[in-house]
Amino acid sequence: MRSYILSDSKHQTLHCLRLFLNEVNFILRVEGQSRAQERKFTKVASKSFVYPKKFTTMEETGRLLSGTEIAKNLRAGLNEQVKNLKEQFPGFTPGLNIIQVGAREDSNVYIRMKMKAAEEIGIKASHVVLPSSTTQAELIRVLNKINLDPSVHGIIVQMPLDSVNKIDSTLITDSVLPSKDVDGLNTINQGKVAVGDLVSGFLPCTPNGCMELIKRTGIKIEGSQAVVIGRSKIVGTPAAELLKWHHATVTVCHSKTKNLPQLVANADILVVGIGQPNMVKGEWIKQGAVVIDCGINSISDSSKTSGYRLVGDVDFEGAKTKASWITPVPGGVGPMTVAMLMKNTVLAAEKAVSKLANTQWNLSYLPLKLSEPVPRDIDIARSQTPKNIMELAEEIGLSVADVEPYGATKAKVNIKILERLVGKPIGKYVIVCGITPTPLGEGKSTTTIGLSQAIGAHLNKNVFACVRQPSQGPTFGIKGGAAGGGYSQVIPMEEFNLHLTGDIHAITAANNLLAAQIEARMFHEATQSDKALYSRLVPKDKGTRKFSAIQLRRLTKLGINKVDPDSLTEDEIRNFVRLDIDPSTITWQRVMDTNDRFLRKIRVGLSDTEKGHERDCQFDITVASEIMAVLALTTGYTDFRARLGQMVVASSKQGVPITADDLGASGALMVLLKDAIHPNLMQTLEGTPVFVHAGPFANIAHGNSSVLADQIALRLVGSDGFVLTEAGFGADIGMEKFMHIKCRASGLKPDVVVLVATVRALKMHGGGPQVVPGNPIPAAYIEPNCELVEKGFSNLKKHIENIRKFGLQVVVAINRFTTDSEDELSLLQRLCKDNGAFDAVVCSHWATGSQGAAALAEAVVKAAEQPSNFRYLYNLEQSIEEKIEVIAKEIYGAEKIEISPAARVQIERYKSQGFNDFPICMAKTHLSLSHDPTLKGAPTGFTLPIREVRASVGAGFLYPLVGTMSTMPGLPTRPAIFDIDLNLETGNVEGLF
Repeated sequence: MRSYILSDSKHQTLHCLRLFLNEVNFILRVEGQSRAQERKFTKVASKSFVYPKKFTTMEETGRLLSGTEIAKNLRAGLNEQVKNLKEQFPGFTPGLNIIQVGAREDSNVYIRMKMKAAEEIGIKASHVVLPSSTTQAELIRVLNKINLDPSVHGIIVQMPLDSVNKIDSTLITDSVLPSKDVDGLNTINQGKVAVGDLVSGFLPCTPNGCMELIKRTGIKIEGSQAVVIGRSKIVGTPAAELLKWHHATVTVCHSKTKNLPQLVANADILVVGIGQPNMVKGEWIKQGAVVIDCGINSISDSSKTSGYRLVGDVDFEGAKTKASWITPVPGGVGPMTVAMLMKNTVLAAEKAVSKLANTQWNLSYLPLKLSEPVPRDIDIARSQTPKNIMELAEEIGLSVADVEPYGATKAKVNIKILERLVGKPIGKYVIVCGITPTPLGEGKSTTTIGLSQAIGAHLNKNVFACVRQPSQGPTFGIKGGAAGGGYSQVIPMEEFNLHLTGDIHAITAANNLLAAQIEARMFHEATQSDKALYSRLVPKDKGTRKFSAIQLRRLTKLGINKVDPDSLTEDEIRNFVRLDIDPSTITWQRVMDTNDRFLRKIRVGLSDTEKGHERDCQFDITVASEIMAVLALTTGYTDFRARLGQMVVASSKQGVPITADDLGASGALMVLLKDAIHPNLMQTLEGTPVFVHAGPFANIAHGNSSVLADQIALRLVGSDGFVLTEAGFGADIGMEKFMHIKCRASGLKPDVVVLVATVRALKMHGGGPQVVPGNPIPAAYIEPNCELVEKGFSNLKKHIENIRKFGLQVVVAINRFTTDSEDELSLLQRLCKDNGAFDAVVCSHWATGSQGAAALAEAVVKAAEQPSNFRYLYNLEQSIEEKIEVIAKEIYGAEKIEISPAARVQIERYKSQGFNDFPICMAKTHLSLSHDPTLKGAPTGFTLPIREVRASVGAGFLYPLVGTMSTMPGLPTRPAIFDIDLNLETGNVEGLF
């Protein structure tokens, strides 16, 4: 950097500025002032230049290229960039992690400089110190963990590695993610520099600092002769590449180079980095050359208190008389290296933010190979080659840190991504539901997937489908899989329909652990004294008792404000150790993910070791577990942990609710479910993304996929994107519960409802003949019959009316079958539009994929543009009876409700326990709008009987029972297991449908 003394002539001052207008920053020294009082001037137009009051005539005073001053200016600029980032993205802070092995003092000095610079700029820097005993494998494990930390944008491994073990430094620098390699030492980043890509990666800090210094001199790099002495991968080689790609003619010299002085004498630009003090002599240097000295060496100097001084690789005293500009040592390249490191870190943070802010995906769609007739679902699924799941993740804006792959076609997406997506606008929220189901099937899942493919591949909009994970019970029973069908499927379908990532198995384990604890606690309380129970529940460890965290919560619940176990009174001990569970009130059942009718009622405790403690109970299918409903409604770790702890499993003999927290189990449940909380990423046949997460029953639970999957998807698609989420059973059940339960839990509001119907299902609602599984479909469903369609439309009309009550637009998706006539389809479209539907679209996505749902996609997008006036049909503060009545009358069409005496007792108990303000989750048949499965169409004037009312306190709703609900299906005479097998040659699953 040049320093000048200017005269007090405004004309001379402005003339000087014009000469160096290409300089970004330079220093003007005021006569008689110290360097600490130097004034910094930035590039300005001459008209707006404001100059100091007192200058003297201009004269050259030196050619020092001060890295200290330039680095200071750069840090100030970076500080402004970081401030802007934080303003644009509240809660965001650039993160830098410095990893050090050993404790070399010279490394400590450098690290302190980096930490100080980071703090000055506003970067959150962390220093990880590993012992000198660290092995290569241990260091790589640490790096892998930090690579996956989304809050860290830059990683530095401090060199040299001070370890007693042999560590390959190149392997270590290559273990840093290229996107976080702010040192620029990863082979990928170095390769980019080598081929002239100076934009997409990170430039190495010291060479980039050298380039910045060279540019500040004003020398024209293009066409100049540049000599680089040294060829290390940290300085020499990348410096030569940078000069080359700035169009200098570059000569690289090293220890084997001959005639070095003659080569140096031709250099317009000289960069030296060889680690040999004062090697390059002044007389070698061309008059007027720019000299960048990267060396820093310690030599003896008796005149110094320390006994040594620092010098560069260039003989400074000799060189300064020849060079036009020369960097001092120290104070030249060193500060610039740190500044460039900070610049790279801010750049990495900006790239991370830009990736989050980017709303348009670069999604590659998978082409379909359509066949007629349409092959079996499994054959279609096998004919498509899915994208690698990490490729899909990258396309939709997920980083490696966000995704944990389970093989090549499925992955977990960490819910912590929501922390990074805070503030990002959400997309349009579309719920897909159906008319009252019939044995003929309506195709909600197929429509959800087909519509998703069409919004993506046809309209080129960001789109996510969010669906439930199917139970294995129906897969091996009679229903088959739930991945969609035809050319609108989630793939691979066998992965989707079987174990997926083990979420249902984790729920099974957690549920049954809690069931085991209930039995064990009753047994131990029945066979031990208060003192014995207390000594085992709060055992002494080296003579001292200590409450666990969950036991302290129980003490607080009991109103015992003590933390010393030895200070409790006998009464307090009794209250603490005695849950006093009433076996007749236990509602928590064991579960398994298999249809097994013989587990609907069982007796436990028949072993001699539990003699006298027998109890009748039952098994439910896993998806009926309250844990599944909790998983589907939770909004994060803290909420999940609280909901698990609040699950009520029974009452005490005094009528006090007993929770999982009381049993000490909720922490263990959380551990078993720590992976299940993260949504599962898969894809459709055409390559659009799908979240598969949670699968609660749609009768005793709310029948919707997870809140977390929807929340993540809505932020990933951006404001112009769409998220489709499917509701179970008919709209009277799944859709109503979505509105009143799921939307309240998530805080989200839907934009559009897609209502799926078929001609033949409406014929059944119009009085068509009964359909018996396994028998041929009656002719009425195959032959044209507009009269039956019009009669059955009453069911579809009622669902349209119900949706409109929530203030939402409804688009009817008419899922076409080959037996449907044009007259029937036209009639149905007209009836829908005449009765409140925004549009009614005939779809053939089963046979043609996105092509067959293109018109539906366009209708949904148009409907989403309409004003939404979403509202609930009841307030939570209304009484339990009033809320039940609202649903019965407004949604089902009942004239009134009839609450049994037993249900009234339960309702009063829930009110006294503080559960009145829970939403209502009606448990009724899905085969009719009423409680009677034989009543088709849209029955009215009936009385809805409420037999019982139960509570899912962890899930946060009450569920009235309308009739008898089976929570454990059975296998039919001929279950699907007869057809399912493994091909021993190919390893493929066969027989799924």
